[in-house]
Amino acid sequence: MSQSSKPNHQNEPISLQNENPPVQKQAASLAEMPSEDSEKENSQFVSRHSGVFIKGARTHNLKNIDVAIPRNKLVVISGVSGSGKSSLAFDTLYAEGHRRYVESMSSYIRQFLERIPKPDVDFIQGIAPAIAIEQKTTSKNPRSTVGTVTEIYDYLRLLFARIGKTYSKDTNELVLKHTPEDVLFQVKLFEERTKFYIGFPFPHHKLAKKKERSFSDELQNLKQKGFTRIVKGETIFDLSSEQDENKLTKLNKSEQSELLVLTDRLAYREDEELFHRVTEAVETCFRESGGYATVRVLGGRDYQFSDKLELNGIEYEEPTPQLFAFNSPVGACPTCQGFGRIPGVDEDAVVPNKALSIRDGAIACWNSDKHSRHLRDLIRVASEHKIPLDEPYGSLSENAKKIIWQGAKNSDFLGVKGFFKEIEREAQYKMHYRVLLSRYRGYTVCPDCQGTRLRKDALQVRVAKMTLADIVEMTIGEAYQFFKNIEISRFDKAVASTILEEILRRLSYLVEVGLDYLTLSRPSQTLSGGESQRINLATSLGSSLVGSLYILDEPSIGLHQRDSARLIRILRKLRDIGNTVIVVEHDREIIEAADIILDLGPKAGRHGGELIFHGTYEDILQSASSVTGKYLTGKNIIPLPEKRREPDFSRAIEVQGAMENNLKNLDVKFPLGVMTCVTGVSGSGKSTLVTDILYLGLLKQKVGTAEKVGTHKALLGGEQISKIELVDQSPIGRTSRSNPATYLKIFDEIRSIFAHTTYAKAKGWEPGYFSFNIPGGRCETCAGEGVIHIEMQFLADIETVCEDCHGRRYKAETLSALYNGKSIADVLDMTVTEAIEFFQDHRALSRKLSILEDVGLGYLQLGQSASTLSGGEAQRLKLALHISSIESRNALFIFDEPTTGLHFDDIQKLIQCFNQLLAQGNTLIIIEHNLDVIKQADWIIDLGPDAGNRGGEIVAAGVPESIAAAEASFTGKYLKEYLI
Repeated sequence: MSQSSKPNHQNEPISLQNENPPVQKQAASLAEMPSEDSEKENSQFVSRHSGVFIKGARTHNLKNIDVAIPRNKLVVISGVSGSGKSSLAFDTLYAEGHRRYVESMSSYIRQFLERIPKPDVDFIQGIAPAIAIEQKTTSKNPRSTVGTVTEIYDYLRLLFARIGKTYSKDTNELVLKHTPEDVLFQVKLFEERTKFYIGFPFPHHKLAKKKERSFSDELQNLKQKGFTRIVKGETIFDLSSEQDENKLTKLNKSEQSELLVLTDRLAYREDEELFHRVTEAVETCFRESGGYATVRVLGGRDYQFSDKLELNGIEYEEPTPQLFAFNSPVGACPTCQGFGRIPGVDEDAVVPNKALSIRDGAIACWNSDKHSRHLRDLIRVASEHKIPLDEPYGSLSENAKKIIWQGAKNSDFLGVKGFFKEIEREAQYKMHYRVLLSRYRGYTVCPDCQGTRLRKDALQVRVAKMTLADIVEMTIGEAYQFFKNIEISRFDKAVASTILEEILRRLSYLVEVGLDYLTLSRPSQTLSGGESQRINLATSLGSSLVGSLYILDEPSIGLHQRDSARLIRILRKLRDIGNTVIVVEHDREIIEAADIILDLGPKAGRHGGELIFHGTYEDILQSASSVTGKYLTGKNIIPLPEKRREPDFSRAIEVQGAMENNLKNLDVKFPLGVMTCVTGVSGSGKSTLVTDILYLGLLKQKVGTAEKVGTHKALLGGEQISKIELVDQSPIGRTSRSNPATYLKIFDEIRSIFAHTTYAKAKGWEPGYFSFNIPGGRCETCAGEGVIHIEMQFLADIETVCEDCHGRRYKAETLSALYNGKSIADVLDMTVTEAIEFFQDHRALSRKLSILEDVGLGYLQLGQSASTLSGGEAQRLKLALHISSIESRNALFIFDEPTTGLHFDDIQKLIQCFNQLLAQGNTLIIIEHNLDVIKQADWIIDLGPDAGNRGGEIVAAGVPESIAAAEASFTGKYLKEYLI
């Protein structure tokens, strides 16, 4: 299982003095050993508790907290956003557990492993090896698939190598290889006293320079090995006789090729000694001939045997696990190297709109007058080959598409591929043909392996009539049913029982976490964060590790309420096999299922970092200090809107004929000026509809982006909006210099304020002088970063505070310019809440800062590195930018699960921001599972009814009350109680 770590983003960089000395086990133990003064106190602390003990945790905003976490329990860490949950779970617990594991390795191995600095904590005892499962895509490697990540593909390779049956390429017959036991079985069918010879074909050895060894040399070689008899027909020639040898040398080449080297001659009888001689003779034949043996019955027929996989003169590859590995040169298709695609003509460029019919111009390259003859040729052969001309291209059969692309035999129609071969020939001499060719260049399915990634030999092997490619194209749910009811022989079941058990176990875990709609061949890089996290969770359960510390970051993200019970069962199973499971979570049902709840707060940032509550779910309901407890009991609620906005479908954006992925030719209207929620179970098609079709389609209309738009017939109404914005959880900056102040353009105004101070004017400093991104007032020793990076060859790289500026980023002279008694470095260290009060005289600046507080980010420091922000924080920062922008009028905003990382209290603030955007005349479309947000919607489009092939339809559309009344809607079933 791939392991990831939450990056350690401590406000105070690690100094050289705090780093462990480069001695692996001794250093770790010394660093963790309590001082003499505190040893007694720590031992008393340990004796009062059992499990993991944390004393004096101060990572980020944690306020020197002490925590005892019992072993083998399901522990949920809750609290408002920014209260310190991730600091405790990932930057303290996981960082220390993983660091201790890495420090136990040799210095050579440590240089290749993840490097995590020691967290700021006094004492941690009883910590187990830690595994972090986060909301990150499993792999960016194009070879990585759901099957490989979950290890199911490895077991499938082993299964096909052990019990796979090879079938002939031409006749589809079963190809078998023989053993001495098979020959003996045939011999036992002979009648008593049947005389027979056992031999092997006369050898023909190749020498250097492609010459054959002479016949005489072969005879001498056989004599040296002890073979003295050669059989022609039923006649035996004795090589010890010079006369017989001369007769053999006088034979022509055709007659020489029919000779057999005799290993034994026998008369059949029921006798163990004879059976032993037969077996021994056959083994000799196989060994000396390279795998061939012949049993010749005197007066009867020849029986040919081979220990190779061979049929009709064609030899097949022996099934081995490597033969089925597309990541290995042994098994990968030689044409595409195991990627499944090769550079060529892109089908999506040739047929950009699969909702169009052939007659309506689906094949874009034939729509010009110059090349329209190819379209006319297709129309002429269409009736003969039963190709519908007026049906959408996307609904055509595979056979019809094959003719369109490869052409029709015995006709003038060349097909799309034939057309582009002509273009390629012309492109060698004419520029405009090269331009035409480049327009349709891209990646196309490999013609040799048809996208299966495997060489042809691997696809000749089957288990229960299915090839490996057939199985990985199944959904996980279909594969589970296939292996559950697999029909194979009793012998094969006995051989593969352990393998089948492992495959079924892993598939069942994936079904339990609600991923039955994914195919095993799905590339890992196309998975959402929530999907990859649940795959990691199922993989962890499949690996059956015990005694470990699992730390999960909101595993419920992207999961519909229908599947929450499944997730809880998985978490409990992970606990029950002997692990401690710690979950950072806001989901009501998961908090309720916890054995222990740790609630941090009371607020965020500097006002958080305290342990507010430690106990069971029943206890937190009685807690007066826990904000989480108040929402769980219903004392605090997110109220229903007093009045919903009335959707006006005369002002709407309409998607017609949406057919990308699993969408089933949908026509959908998104009303403008209101908040629309797109709901449905995971995998029902929400992201495909909203992101791949609506967002990319409108983006292409507005700015002409080259990104591929999902298949649809038409997208209408885009001219009614001024712009479109996708607000997701991607990072706002990739460097340590990017921060909330620079992202919101607040820092420009702050620099201008400092440039107008008396000291700055006297020095003649412009606003640019106060930038830490360019030379001027910044400290040049650290180039304005405040820290210096020191690379260590075998140990973790060290960040040490800059000795010249002491982490302040600026020269001492620059810090002499003061505004209201504060330097520019002091301002960057302020939280948003503190900065609002400090800049209250600057209305424009104060207003932008207030928006940050409105979206629940008042705890952030103005100068906090953007790389330390969570996905939810980055998303809310983008939201604040749009709210503060005067250009955000009559715009369409698309939000992809904006409640990620948000506490109940923060969701209430988020809804207020949504209302503010709507009040400015904008439109919101939100992909969401959170029912507190869904109940605020003015219009809901619910997709389903299920995931994958069973989804892609509109189950219900309307106001929340009508969705709750729809019997077919899973969302409506859970929404009912939220509308009371």
